[in-house]
Amino acid sequence: MYQYHKWLRSFHAVACTGSFTQAAEYLSVGQPTVSEQVAALEQMFAVELFHRRGRFIELSAAGRQLHGITQGLFGQEDEAIQLLHSFRERKAGLLRIGAVSPPIAMNLTYELMQQYPDIKLETSFSPEHETLERLYSFDIDLAILALSEFDQRLHTRLYRRYPIIAVVRDDHPWAQQEQVHIEQLRGERLVLREPSSRTRQLVEETCRHAGIELDCAMQLNSREAIVHAIARGIGIGFVSAVEYAETPGTRPITFVDHPFHIDYHLCCLALRRNRAMIAELFDAPA
Repeated sequence: MYQYHKWLRSFHAVACTGSFTQAAEYLSVGQPTVSEQVAALEQMFAVELFHRRGRFIELSAAGRQLHGITQGLFGQEDEAIQLLHSFRERKAGLLRIGAVSPPIAMNLTYELMQQYPDIKLETSFSPEHETLERLYSFDIDLAILALSEFDQRLHTRLYRRYPIIAVVRDDHPWAQQEQVHIEQLRGERLVLREPSSRTRQLVEETCRHAGIELDCAMQLNSREAIVHAIARGIGIGFVSAVEYAETPGTRPITFVDHPFHIDYHLCCLALRRNRAMIAELFDAPA
């Protein structure tokens, strides 16, 4: 089994780096060793793990399936080493955060900088499905997500709740009102995010229950594009209150009684719930 572990380690390094040379550098061994160990794995089990075209390589279908397993296998091994380092260095190390919302992530990052001044923080942003995949593959340690479904592989805690507000052009009739009622959405032309957007889903669910039919004039895949479309007069849009950034030509509008709100959850893999520092974040008062 130890022999297989070395072969799998070499395979995993090549799959992650996309190069036999870089994999050898990562493992601190010679390139021939990596090539021989990957070849031994393929020959032992009569399977092609990489398609080789000169210096270019890519994972085969079998290789992609195996990589899905080795990500968890060696991700936990790397986590064990990080944990031991954190004990030795008194929590001097690296914490990787993934999020769907930059403002929310910056709030958490600032809090962690104050609490753990010796910790190096890496924060990245991507759509929810990509952030989840990075969490499952051990590429990040924590995630802040507006989850619609909760996977048993995750441990979650409510981090923040924010109202969802409307954004209108500054010459829109609503711009002169302090608040509007949800019923005033009837007949308004809307600029919405893609259907997978949690903000859009929450607005649509609430309006559906209120018997309000929405008129989507345009669908865009970024908050910035939506704000620009609003400024051009194409329609009104929605963002969580924390995500609104003042933009010339636009106005934020709140709804009476805040019928729309969005919850952001702090998430980690359940099997890492009791790791150093991650446990402290989840055990701290909300």
